Amino acid sequence: MLSSQQLTDLIKKGKSETKERKFNEAVEVILTLREVDVKKADLNVNETVYLPHPTSKVARICFIGAGDMALRAKNGKVDAVLDPSQLEALAGDKKEAKKVARSYDFFLADTALMPRIGKILGQSLGPRGKIPIPVPPNAPIETMIQRMRTAIRVRSRGSLGIAAKVGERKLSDSDLAENVLAVVQAVEKKLPQGEKNIKSVIVKTTMGKPVKQAVGQR
Repeated sequence: MLSSQQLTDLIKKGKSETKERKFNEAVEVILTLREVDVKKADLNVNETVYLPHPTSKVARICFIGAGDMALRAKNGKVDAVLDPSQLEALAGDKKEAKKVARSYDFFLADTALMPRIGKILGQSLGPRGKIPIPVPPNAPIETMIQRMRTAIRVRSRGSLGIAAKVGERKLSDSDLAENVLAVVQAVEKKLPQGEKNIKSVIVKTTMGKPVKQAVGQR
């Protein structure tokens, strides 16, 4: 795989090949793949990646549950709590269920509610890759919420390319390189042959030209 220095140089090149804009451009990484069948389950990437250096966009999180866990989630400053009665109210209301699914980046849920959540929200959350993360009763939910603020979702979408926003131009080249590396490592673990299935790493800013480095080439 590309070294941290190679990734840093790639990001530096990506920044240098376009003039700096008046707004803080996003920086995106695109991994192109090889020797995988996009129609088969061997390309099923849906990973939560915790970036070492957070982007300016803070992830929005919803907790589904009640009681002490809901109270602790509120203390952890979760964006919303969906209690069991509110969950039940979504049954049969596809429009509202889809609205809830769109409104948050990640969902946490009381483990005991997972079967019911699957029946009521499965069709809305599943296609978006947002099935809730189960939270056992004694789990440190406050810590989980704070950690997830730095997370992004990285998904394959039936093509030989996987894209993710890894930060903004204002971040240093080395910090962005560490974020790219976190994404690459997460994707590697989900590919049948790991690194061998990654053909190239592409970096681009919002208004910039893509710059590419083939994997395996020095």
